[in-house]
Order: sequence, then structure tokens, then C-alpha cells
Amino acid sequence: MKQIEPTALEKSPFEMIGKDWMLISSGDKEKYNTMTASWGGVGVLWNKNVVFAFVRPQRFTYEFLNDNDYFSLSFFSQEYKNALAYCGKYSGRDVDKAKECNLTANFSENAPYFDEAETVIICKKLYIQDMKEECFLDKDLLSNYAGDDYHRVFVAQIVKVLKK
Repeated sequence: MKQIEPTALEKSPFEMIGKDWMLISSGDKEKYNTMTASWGGVGVLWNKNVVFAFVRPQRFTYEFLNDNDYFSLSFFSQEYKNALAYCGKYSGRDVDKAKECNLTANFSENAPYFDEAETVIICKKLYIQDMKEECFLDKDLLSNYAGDDYHRVFVAQIVKVLKK
């Protein structure tokens, strides 16, 4: 993979995140986890190129994101859609997702990512905040939280983008 500037991303983040999905991964070489996500964002905040990742507290990856300064977002071609579906359905508490999906873990800036990805964004956490019911202006959105399991928002600086 070669390193590119964040501004050189050619594909729409709406397509990359919302349509193609991504793996959010955090941890170290001893222990890490990954999960599939289709909610998130890319933008500019505090004069930095950033990502916004949203993770529910019951997800195993949540623990890794809280305990580590870095995480990655890995984006794959359509041939990996079943692998991403698997990583969204099963918990890393119970299975080795990378092994089950034939994904090869690699590390950059202490963040795990996968060699099979087409694009990888390495991120350093800047800010976290838990979403709260009273902060929703459009109360219809609360239907996404039937279990009151509000996401934690992770805002992170993009420190590196890798592209095949």
C-alpha cells in the first residue's frame, strides 16, 4: 500500500461508509478487534482532517477504542461484502473474525488494519462524547435506540491514508 493525502481520496465517503461499509479496528498486536460500520463521517474540524466514528457500548470494539489512542477504518472491494457482513454479525468475544474471514492483520501507528483493504485510514482520537436522548432534536431518530444503547462518538484526526 502507498500513502496518499487525505484530500486525494477519490471515492465519495458517502459511498465508502454508507454503501460499501467499513471495518473499525483498534487494539495492538497482542489483542485487537474489528467491527463493521455503515455510519460515520469524514470532514474538517479544529483545522484538522478528521473522521467521526459511532460505536455502541455493547460492541466488543468499544472497549478497544476506549483503551487505545489509535484506530483504523478499512474499506474493501465488493468481493469482501460477505466478510464485512460476518464481522458485523459476530462478536470478537466469541470468534476470531480475521481468521474466519481470511483477513490479514497489519499495524500502523499502533492501529490494526487489513492488507486486503483497498483504502485504510489511520486515526488518532481527539474527542469522545456519548450521545444522549435529550440532545436529539428530531425525536423520530430515537427509533434507532430502542434499547437506550446510544452511540459514543469518536472524533479522530486522520494521521495516514493508505491506498492499494
